[in-house]
Amino acid sequence: MPVATAPIYVVQHTSGEFLGLIEDHLEGRGLRFTYFRPFTTGGGLPASMDYAKALILLGGGPWGTHGERTLPNLKAELALTWACLARGKPVIGIGLGAQILAIAAGGGTEPAALGFEVGTARRTRDDALNGFLPETYPLAVYMRDRPLPPQEARILAEDGAGRPALFQVAGNCLGFTGHPGAKRGMVEDLIMEFEDGPEDPGPAIAALGGAQRAIEDSLVQIMTGLVQVTGLMREAET
Repeated sequence: MPVATAPIYVVQHTSGEFLGLIEDHLEGRGLRFTYFRPFTTGGGLPASMDYAKALILLGGGPWGTHGERTLPNLKAELALTWACLARGKPVIGIGLGAQILAIAAGGGTEPAALGFEVGTARRTRDDALNGFLPETYPLAVYMRDRPLPPQEARILAEDGAGRPALFQVAGNCLGFTGHPGAKRGMVEDLIMEFEDGPEDPGPAIAALGGAQRAIEDSLVQIMTGLVQVTGLMREAET
């Protein structure tokens, strides 16, 4: 199977949150990725998606899609996502990124206070991620506001409250409410990075630390299915 040479563009919204454990899985498959950090001095978003294989939109810490904490670059990131959808390029949204994907795909978002929860997601379809999505997997959600996938979206997993935890739109685009490759240190860095943080995060941080092995194990299956569904190993198309 040929390995794609075009890079995956990864938009980072905070210093603390990055691809985490996902990096190793991409590198192991020979998939190149490039971070874009619009929140840094001299940083910015991709000028276009013409030469990119796919787009990954990461979480936003305290940034959301409603009110005073709306992501400053929301319109520009929606434009990038629309460009991918129009050209059939994969988009993977995590946390805030899942909200952006939901809006761009014709759904929306709903306001919710910033929270940090570690729980369990449960698969809703046996064929989710080509059958590779585990029946249950750890769900670490650090997010303000929540995605409302469009009506035609396939809900692949739900959280303990019955809300979408993973959804699929346009065939090859995925929205994760929780970070499937989360590390405990990422959340600790997020809490230190911003004055605005979740209330009493200690128990959830401890739970995330205790779930690290399960996250690593689940990610093996998740990434196998994700790569198949998104077509990331196919030759790049421009």
